[in-house]
Amino acid sequence: MAGKIRGLRWFIIGLIGLATVINYIDRNALAVMWPAVSKDIGADKADYALLVTAFMIAYAVGQSLFGRVLDVIGTRMGFVASIFFWSVSIAAHALVRSLGLLGFLRVTLGLSEAGNWPGAVKANAAWFPPAERALAQGIFNSGAAIGAIISAPLVALLYEAIGWRATFLLIGVLGILWLVPWLFLYRGEPGAHPWLSEAERAHIAGEGEAKSSQAAAGYAPGMGQLLRHRETWAILVSRFFLDPVWWLFVSWLPIYLAETFGFDVKQIGLFAWVPFVGAMLGSLLGGWASGMLIRRGWSALRARQAIITAGGVIMLPALLLTATAATPLYAVLLIAVVLFGFQIAINNIQTLPGDYFAGGTVGSLAGIGGTAAVAGTLITTWLVPIMTVDGYGPIFALSAAIVPLGVLAIWLLGGRTAPVAPLATPIIEEARP
Repeated sequence: MAGKIRGLRWFIIGLIGLATVINYIDRNALAVMWPAVSKDIGADKADYALLVTAFMIAYAVGQSLFGRVLDVIGTRMGFVASIFFWSVSIAAHALVRSLGLLGFLRVTLGLSEAGNWPGAVKANAAWFPPAERALAQGIFNSGAAIGAIISAPLVALLYEAIGWRATFLLIGVLGILWLVPWLFLYRGEPGAHPWLSEAERAHIAGEGEAKSSQAAAGYAPGMGQLLRHRETWAILVSRFFLDPVWWLFVSWLPIYLAETFGFDVKQIGLFAWVPFVGAMLGSLLGGWASGMLIRRGWSALRARQAIITAGGVIMLPALLLTATAATPLYAVLLIAVVLFGFQIAINNIQTLPGDYFAGGTVGSLAGIGGTAAVAGTLITTWLVPIMTVDGYGPIFALSAAIVPLGVLAIWLLGGRTAPVAPLATPIIEEARP
C-alpha cells in the first residue's frame, strides 16, 4: 500500500479502543456467569473475593511490567504480547474444574490484560498533540465502558445458548482476531510510519502550538529520577484513591445485583450494562472538555485539573445516594452517574504522563500508575465481603469518602508546570489560563 491514510492517528486509537472492548468482555465474563460457575466448581462469595484479589495482584504486577516492556520493545509488539496471552488465558477458562486452576488462569489473565493500559497511554502520547490527547484517551477509555455494556448481555446470551465453558472459549477467539488488523495497520511510530502524511505528522508533532506546550517532549527520566518528581506522585496517589470506585462496580456489580435484588444470570444481563453507558459518555465528554479548555488558552495541566475536579464533584453525591438505593433501576441509574463522573476524571489523569514526560518514560509512568490503582483496589476488594454482610451501603459510603482524596492529590502534587528538564535545572513554566 503506497498511499497515505488520512487521519491515521484516529484509526490507531480506534483499534486500541476495540482491544479495550475485548479486554472488558473477557474480564467481566466470570462475574456475569459466576452464579453458574460457582455452582459447578463448588465455590462461594469468599472464593470470588479471593479470585478478584489474585487477578488484581497480577494486574498490578502486569501494569509495571508491561509499562517497561512497551518502552523497550515498542507499542506494536507490546500490544501483540499482551492481547495474545490474555486471549489464551480467557479461552483456557473453559477447562476449569477446580478453584485452583481458575485462580491460576485469573492470574495469567490479569498479568497479560494489564498491558492494554500503558500501551494505550504510550500510543496516545506518541500519536496525538496535547490538545487532542484527552479526547483520544476518552475514545480508548470508552472502549472499557462499551466492553462492559456489551459483556453482560452478550455473555448472558451466550451462556443461555452454549453454556459457560463454550462461552469462555468463544470470547477468547476475539483477541486473536484483533491481531490481524493491528499488525497490518500499526507499521511503526509516527516518525517512521509509511502511511502517515507529512501534514498529519507535523500536526502530531505539535507544529503551530505554543512552544511551552511541547516543552516536555525531550525529557524522559529514568525510573529513579521519575519517582523524585511530585507530578509522578500526583498520578500515583490520585489513582490509588479513585480507581477503587471503578473496580468496585466492574468486579462486584453482578454480585451486588444478585445479592441485593435476587437476580439470576439473565436478569444480571438485562441490568448490569446500564451504568457503563454513563461511563462511555463520561470518557468522551471528559476528553472533549479538557481539549476545549486548552484550545481556549488554558495550560494543559490546568485544564486537566479543572475537569478532574468536575468528575469528582459528580461522583461523590451519587455514591452516597447509591448507598440507600431501594430498587434495581434506581441503583443502576445512580451507578451510571458515578461512572460518568469517574471517567471524566480518570480520562484526564491517564493523559497526564504524556503531558509531563517524553515517550521513553510514558509507558513506565502509566504502568506504575496502574499498579498504584490496583493497590488501592485490593484494599476495597478485601473489605467488600466484610462490609457487605448486611448490605452494600457501607462500601458505597467508603468509596464516596476517598473521592476527595484522589482529586486533592492532583491539585496539591500536580503542580502548575510540566517537569520539562532534570531536577538540577530550572523548570520552564507553562502558559496559565
